[in-house]
Amino acid sequence: MAEPAGKRLKSSLPVCRAHRSSAGGGRARHNLPAAVEEALCGVSGLLWDGAHRLQALASVFERDNVALPRVASFFHQEALKQQAQAEAMLGYLAERGGRYCGRDIQKPGCEAVCAVLPALELLLLQLKEEAGVLVELSEMAREHGDPHTASVVKGNFLTQRVDRLKLLGDLLTSARRVGCTNDQTGGYGEYILNELQEELTR
Repeated sequence: MAEPAGKRLKSSLPVCRAHRSSAGGGRARHNLPAAVEEALCGVSGLLWDGAHRLQALASVFERDNVALPRVASFFHQEALKQQAQAEAMLGYLAERGGRYCGRDIQKPGCEAVCAVLPALELLLLQLKEEAGVLVELSEMAREHGDPHTASVVKGNFLTQRVDRLKLLGDLLTSARRVGCTNDQTGGYGEYILNELQEELTR
């Protein structure tokens, strides 16, 4: 028995509220189920939000009262990686004949961050959330008979998250070892991390 059209299964996939399916449009669709198209649109928006958040975190460490240039550069590089992934997701959506619905850019939600440790923890939470969403997107695509999307999501998006999560775990361990704190009282530890941590310059 088919599921009613209006009913949605519980899911942590971001929903694109303004999504207009390309099913009735003039574009050629390449066997892309409408549910997968909407999920790809929502995940693309999630990746763009992450890129904006990382740019905001980078600007925190460029301020005169913080001034940690390697940490700022690290967050800039992470933002560029995130932006490239969001663009790749949009490219894949367009390649399959889907449509992206632009939305308003929200506040990054990191205004209270003023130290390295909470910034790294925020990035870790973001990457874990994105990894979970990508796994769910891959499973959903497979359930809807779209193994190509499932394979692309796993191969092109999910594997890169695993490497970034490992690097971030190492950085968090180093930050705690050198005495970084959740506020700006761990200044010397942050200075040591900024000067000596090799991962920040990669």
